[in-house]
Amino acid sequence: MLYVLGLGFLIGMKHALEADHVAAVASLASGSGSVGETTKMGVAWGLGHTATLFLIGTIVLVLEWVVPETMALALEFVVGLMLVALGIDVMVRMIRRNAHFHAHAHGGAEHFHAHRHQPDAGHAAAAHAHTHPKGLPWRALLVGSVHGLAGSAALVLLTLSTIQSVWTGLAYMLLFGLGSVAGMAILSCAIALPLRFTARHMTWAFRGLTASVGAATMVLGMSIAWRVAFAEGLFH
Repeated sequence: MLYVLGLGFLIGMKHALEADHVAAVASLASGSGSVGETTKMGVAWGLGHTATLFLIGTIVLVLEWVVPETMALALEFVVGLMLVALGIDVMVRMIRRNAHFHAHAHGGAEHFHAHRHQPDAGHAAAAHAHTHPKGLPWRALLVGSVHGLAGSAALVLLTLSTIQSVWTGLAYMLLFGLGSVAGMAILSCAIALPLRFTARHMTWAFRGLTASVGAATMVLGMSIAWRVAFAEGLFH
């Protein structure tokens, strides 16, 4: 039993590194202002993912319900569309921000953000006057929830089918979820570091990285939606 539970935690960490998860969190991270804020987004993604997965898994365990294949495909299709939307959002933010990324400090913390001004204009203090969101990043939580509903969680549901005890199954899902939270927090921190460095020292590289994240997220989302819709027969 302890082996199964420990395995659940490790699989949860690995699960956080799947391509669609990485793309989603990277696109969210491209708009954050600090390593701490990005890490918080990763944790919020993991909590949303765990909450919906735990809900579905509980229904599967207690009611012995089987997720219909059509529903699983439809949810995965939604994930594809969500990734396309996230990628487009990254590109739109890049176009709107246009010109200027740099690090600055206020409120006792140093971070970076983007703003625009005329090439010959100075750095007015008002350009840096803004607030930072407090509490849980609800957008990242929602994205994680959608991922938790989708077919990428099939591995957990498959494992649950081999577990006889409801309590063991619940514990497995909880540890799997904690593993995914931990894995995504570490990944988010790793994503934030190059973004922060390039924003402070190489604006052109930051723009390139951000544009690459947006483009890759869109392409991955379109490929998932296309595969589910036609190769796996959602619309057949």
